[in-house]
Amino acid sequence: MSSNLDRYKNDLQSLITRGDLLFAAIYAECFPREYEKQLKELLGNKPRDSVKPFPQFTDTYQIWYSEAKMLVKQLLPDRLEDFAGHYERPKSRKSITNESYRIEDYLQGLSVNSGTAFEKTKIVGPEAAIPHVRQQVAILKSVQARFESSLFDIRQLAQADLFDSELAAADELAKNKFARAAGALAGVVLERHLGQVCNNHGIKVAKKAPVISDLNNALKDASVIDLPQWRFIQHLADIRNLCDHDKKTEPTAEQVNDLIAGVAKISKTLF
Repeated sequence: MSSNLDRYKNDLQSLITRGDLLFAAIYAECFPREYEKQLKELLGNKPRDSVKPFPQFTDTYQIWYSEAKMLVKQLLPDRLEDFAGHYERPKSRKSITNESYRIEDYLQGLSVNSGTAFEKTKIVGPEAAIPHVRQQVAILKSVQARFESSLFDIRQLAQADLFDSELAAADELAKNKFARAAGALAGVVLERHLGQVCNNHGIKVAKKAPVISDLNNALKDASVIDLPQWRFIQHLADIRNLCDHDKKTEPTAEQVNDLIAGVAKISKTLF
């Protein structure tokens, strides 16, 4: 059975590989002659169809960006603003120059020219987005370096494996109709994971023994999670409380299964 560390590294490597292909794709789109020249030198006598075509940048970038941005947010949050800044137009931008042009402009096919309809001078064109794609891929590679570095704290990943085992035990309890016990165990996993996330982000919780709602509120107040995530976690907390404290109402099998599935999702997507 592969560990969470292996899964994270494989997902990251896939994003880096796709990012390298996107960088090559945007370069080929902006400089087709230079690309063709380099390709001929590279191929030599090999047939052209031996080279796999690049993805269409405008068709595939947004999917890659959304996945990569989430990964950076989870594993290297101090670089998230930098990563997003290479895509998003600067809010303070007053003019479009090579320095202020962004990937978002490229996706809209934006070019800036001056002069008349008969004689135009290009001020900035799509090629200005190329360095931004290169930097985004470089940031992802810095995340990869963190995995390999001795400074990376693998305790969180070992803890994630432990949580997997405990959630598997909760699932087994649920299958055998021990709904309260299953929900209570899943709730413990959620509480411990949220506590670890707070530690990761340097968030201090006033209570000496905080519960899920305390940790959830602290993460929202620190903007680590958004409102939909907060609501989702609060919903899980309500089910946990039903299993632990409300002795008058029995939790349903569906509620407990939702709790276990929800905790599994949070433990693998929130860091």
